[in-house]
Amino acid sequence: MARPKQSNRLPCPEEELFLELYRAADALSRRPAQLLRTHGISPNQYNVLRILRGTPEGLLCGEIGLRMVTRDPDITRLLDGLEKRELITRCRESDDRRCVHARITREGLALLGSLDEPMRGVHRRQLGHLGEKRVRAIAAEVRACHPPPE
Repeated sequence: MARPKQSNRLPCPEEELFLELYRAADALSRRPAQLLRTHGISPNQYNVLRILRGTPEGLLCGEIGLRMVTRDPDITRLLDGLEKRELITRCRESDDRRCVHARITREGLALLGSLDEPMRGVHRRQLGHLGEKRVRAIAAEVRACHPPPE
């Protein structure tokens, strides 16, 4: 069987940077995901809890979706799992029954509180060697590469 011909095309610098950022994001996401798994939640569920912790009055489900770090097409499924564990509550708006409002519970706040320091530790072990000034500069550069969520 003939081998497929390999391309000699080298990536442009921007493509090379994109691929390295993509690989880095994948590698960096593994440790936090492992930590969260030991607490029975996914990275996206953790993200929802963090979003709701920042808004004690709660949010409409669609607004949560817009604030997510990574897009999840099934916010309802995420919220179902969190509600089943009593980490959030949901209620329908009386004016418009299509609008569902989600709020974090005391249990959800307690879970996040127990994860705060271990998660900081994971991130420090991963990126602390860069130093705070460099981390902030890199974060600013990366942030400037993508538009804010709509």
